Amino acid sequence: MEFTGTIERIGAIVTVSDKFKKRDFVINDGAASYPQSVIFEAHQDRVDLLDSVKVGDEVSVKFNLKGRNWTNPSGEIKTFNTLQAWAIVKVGSTKVTEREVQVQDDLPF
Repeated sequence: MEFTGTIERIGAIVTVSDKFKKRDFVINDGAASYPQSVIFEAHQDRVDLLDSVKVGDEVSVKFNLKGRNWTNPSGEIKTFNTLQAWAIVKVGSTKVTEREVQVQDDLPF
């Protein structure tokens, strides 16, 4: 899935455990009538994606919708949803954000 808008807020990196870290950020879609502010999470090595953007940047976010159930101590089941970002690209940017493969010119044949 993909969502485009302007970054309103970028949170700090939160270390949940020695094996898990996350960072949240909010994007506003800028709709004239009913603008939506949507919160996303970046997990593990994806938290670094937010280092290349700032509040006010227009971005396109690619994400997965995640959901899970949790049973509280009184036995009531709660359901949680998370929008888990895996790519963030500045709108209009031509910058390549992935590593490019370099071709060696000194082949022996």
